[in-house]
Amino acid sequence: MTFNPLKEKGMPLEKQLRNWHQIVAKPYKKQLADCYTRTRQILMNGIEVEGWGFKHQFNRFMSDIDSEDKANISRIGRIENQQQMTCNWLGPADQSVLETTLGYEQVAVDLTAWLAQNEPDKYVKETFDFGLLEDFDHLYRYAQFAYMTEGVEPNDIVKDQTDVIIGRPTQHHHNCNALRIRKHYDKTTASPQTKVNIMTVLSGEQQTHNFYAEHGFMYGDHVLRETYAEIKDVEEEHVTMYESLIDPSETMLEKALIHEFTEVCNYYTCYEDETDGEIKKYWEIFFEMELGHLQLVADIFKKYEKRDPEEVIGSEIVIPCRFKSQKAYVQKVLENEVDKRLAPDGEFYNSLNEIPKDWASYAVQEKAAEISAPSENCIQLIEVYHDRDLVEASENLKNKEIAILEKGLQKKGLAHNTVMPDKLQKMINNHEKRKELKEKII
Repeated sequence: MTFNPLKEKGMPLEKQLRNWHQIVAKPYKKQLADCYTRTRQILMNGIEVEGWGFKHQFNRFMSDIDSEDKANISRIGRIENQQQMTCNWLGPADQSVLETTLGYEQVAVDLTAWLAQNEPDKYVKETFDFGLLEDFDHLYRYAQFAYMTEGVEPNDIVKDQTDVIIGRPTQHHHNCNALRIRKHYDKTTASPQTKVNIMTVLSGEQQTHNFYAEHGFMYGDHVLRETYAEIKDVEEEHVTMYESLIDPSETMLEKALIHEFTEVCNYYTCYEDETDGEIKKYWEIFFEMELGHLQLVADIFKKYEKRDPEEVIGSEIVIPCRFKSQKAYVQKVLENEVDKRLAPDGEFYNSLNEIPKDWASYAVQEKAAEISAPSENCIQLIEVYHDRDLVEASENLKNKEIAILEKGLQKKGLAHNTVMPDKLQKMINNHEKRKELKEKII
């Protein structure tokens, strides 16, 4: 279905305040929930955190709008704070930090893969593909710890919708942040789809950073704590990378329109796709609320910029994401681009054999891995628990794991505890031998 959200009135702002019993909703049951109910809940929490934070920046820096318009922006911020509480607290109390973390990384993988395939700007698509492989490896690293620490297997959370196998090694994600800055789109020619895509993935990555920052210390295992710190640092780089795609010449009112439009589009998609009837009701209510926010911001935009909001966000709803399995696409990108790196010019991408010896990221990586790379220790440790790394993927992809690792590893900037291809192959062989032995005994 297509429609123009600017023509829909939505719920008036004065009707949007809710009481505490409405705000703090009943959480989903982790044993029964569809994995994509969880990913929608996680994503919309991030979308609302971004929307709420932007309203505060707006009020801090906008001095040339009248007090009533600024007051209305602050009123929207209050509502979005309440929406964020509902979205975040749909997560159940018995879902551990590591289980939730696997959900966060499934969001990152399947969201970014969907966006890449539905992105009209080829350069932005390439950036999505690049970030995708890093989040894919994060899912693999955390999966090892979830099994060792809590006995949680990947498919307990991802429900066989997302492959769990090695990607571009996390220790190679640490870059000079100057290289993360990408070429931004032109606001006058960029598609509304591109603007919404970027704002959606940026919000998700920012919230992932925040979650790791606030929860990574909650385990006693020091290697796991260090791994949260390591991957949190990569998420900071992702926020830098994705936000740099946005045209910095956009006015605050243009940005306000894009934020509200992004929320409208995401809630609409959540409502269309949700399978949990109780949670679907919240997506519908919040969609109606966000239509009201969009109308109010559109009126403020027209008042001060003397332009039609359609110049910024177009005249049709766009679809930011359909959460569904992206295995085939992710495998294609993994096999073809695991050796891709940020180019020294700070704008494009190179393969490993094109990176110069004085590449700025080497110094960052060597310092980060001066003692060891925590993300490599997870493979060293799981050998004790499981003989080899825990992988959930088709046999075809499993059989390519060593080739993927060989292609993705750098020769320079390696931590001393790096699991090399021959070591991993030995682990796999030993696992198969023990498996055969167990079968004979039984």
